[in-house]
Amino acid sequence: MIPELWPQSFDLISAEIGAFSMALMSISQEGTFRAVSSPHIAEPLAEFLQTDLPSQNVRMKRHVEIGGATFIRDVDIMTMDEIDADPIYNAFLKPMGLGWTAGAIFQEPSGSTLVFDLLRKRDLGAFTLADMERLNRLKSDLARASFMTTQLGFHEAKTVASTMASLGLPSAVLGASGRCHAMNAEMEAFSPRIRTGWGDRIQLQNADANRLFQFSLQCLKEATTPEVLSVPVAAGEHTPPLVIHLVPVRRNARDIFSAATTIMIVTTVGTPGPPNLSVISGLFDLTRAEARVAQELASGRSSDEAATALNLSTNTVKTHMKAIFRKTGVKRQSKLMALLSGIVLPSNSNAGPVRRD
Repeated sequence: MIPELWPQSFDLISAEIGAFSMALMSISQEGTFRAVSSPHIAEPLAEFLQTDLPSQNVRMKRHVEIGGATFIRDVDIMTMDEIDADPIYNAFLKPMGLGWTAGAIFQEPSGSTLVFDLLRKRDLGAFTLADMERLNRLKSDLARASFMTTQLGFHEAKTVASTMASLGLPSAVLGASGRCHAMNAEMEAFSPRIRTGWGDRIQLQNADANRLFQFSLQCLKEATTPEVLSVPVAAGEHTPPLVIHLVPVRRNARDIFSAATTIMIVTTVGTPGPPNLSVISGLFDLTRAEARVAQELASGRSSDEAATALNLSTNTVKTHMKAIFRKTGVKRQSKLMALLSGIVLPSNSNAGPVRRD
């Protein structure tokens, strides 16, 4: 049930049946692939999943047709001529000295498809029926563990939203396709300006802001930018302007089971009060020094005044400013002030004062 232990478990299982590696791939309903695997295959597998080769996987299609929830060898669903001509074997497996596969496919309750895949060195020959028998003794445990770990990921998403609420921050946890997996009451209060639509995907009432929001989600999905993205939402007739912050979740071994790839946080522009140091540091991945400079700038001080207040040189402050602008997605101090305004701890918070040293 512990995501970080799956790679080690895969190595142990592989050793029992003479496999080179084992992996678990998650395929979303939108066709997005994610994977966790034996450590030594992780990098080649990640590169493989970035190509169009996964879409040419004949084994998986045939496996599903005959009932995928059992471990089956490649030689049981493909002829040797097909294996010799298969693009995945020729472009991915054979260059690494691999040549035989086996796997099982399970449908995860949330709609994703989970694929367990094992690879074997070509000179060792195909997996045996005895190997499959041993794996199939484990299949129920593997399926149950993967399902339970996935459910823990959804629970984790709800915990994130709840934690943000305790800081007074409206937030939602979004998956790779933009689907909302958890939303706190503070975020729900923005409806209909911010709401969930078809497929539980977030939609903004303001058309211009919604276009930018959807484009930003796509950028994060394609990993074209590692930075926090900020989306302004214009004021309505009786509602204040907002800023939506999209904070990407850093990828690791836990990612395949996590419901979250992006945390969406909303701040109201113009809310009085200086930004809280620890909160802005965590939200935007700022260093302690960068957060202190950001707090000074957001309070309206110039770079020279911030340098004096913090006992730093002006050049040091300007260096920090460049990092702050890059990480928060703004380019001017006025926008930084609007962005950070209102990021404060609730008045009833038990947190003590933030030290400035």
